[in-house]
Amino acid sequence: MKKTLVYRMVFYLAGLLVLALGLTLNTKAGLGVSPIISVSFSVSTIWNFNFGNTTLVLYAVFVVAEMVLHLLQYRRFRARAAEQEIGHAKKIDLRLTLLLDALQFPLSLIFTRFLNVFSAWIPTLETDCAGTFAGTFLGRLLFLCLAIVLTGVGAAASLDMRLVPNPGDGIVQAIADTIGKSVGFTKNCFDVCNISVTLLISFLFAGRLTGVGIGTVVAVIGVGRVIALFNHIALRPMARRAGLEPNT
Repeated sequence: MKKTLVYRMVFYLAGLLVLALGLTLNTKAGLGVSPIISVSFSVSTIWNFNFGNTTLVLYAVFVVAEMVLHLLQYRRFRARAAEQEIGHAKKIDLRLTLLLDALQFPLSLIFTRFLNVFSAWIPTLETDCAGTFAGTFLGRLLFLCLAIVLTGVGAAASLDMRLVPNPGDGIVQAIADTIGKSVGFTKNCFDVCNISVTLLISFLFAGRLTGVGIGTVVAVIGVGRVIALFNHIALRPMARRAGLEPNT
């Protein structure tokens, strides 16, 4: 196995691990969670379901939606290129795309196991750490900032290795490709949709706000900035070691 491939896998797996840690710490701060997991968090909180398992179900829905969108894109292409001799090449691309989609199922299973491990290991700051600095608003806010940094670093490291994307990123890319909009714009719209669904579930079934708070706003703004900063500092050396050309 080439040394560059080893580096690539290490960076990728480390990124997923750090991402899972950041998302879990975000939930433990009790100030509102990242939009992408707000739906699964609210469902697990209201009905006392396992957070990792609920997120696994959500990710599975994302992957199925990706597959449907990719098939729609393929049919659209075939309709436009009916008289051009490029159908076979596109068919191969479709198979590869669907394979990468399918690989997100085992990835989701592994990733959500990380969530469960970290969730069992990290205490809920507001209740389990009551009477200590970690349980105060300022302490929880500091841990929230740490969670945002970890989430951004983990997301950047795993995405930069250009392997199987996590379903949260994959569904955004698939929607962006389908509607012909930028990934940034699509991500903002997708975040708003997730927050809206979370609010609806919270008030309909719990009668209170669940999962959405200042931490949600900080995540929307902060994670993207952390990703940009991390890529500015670390993308080039990571890409060299992994045998990849840097994106920027």
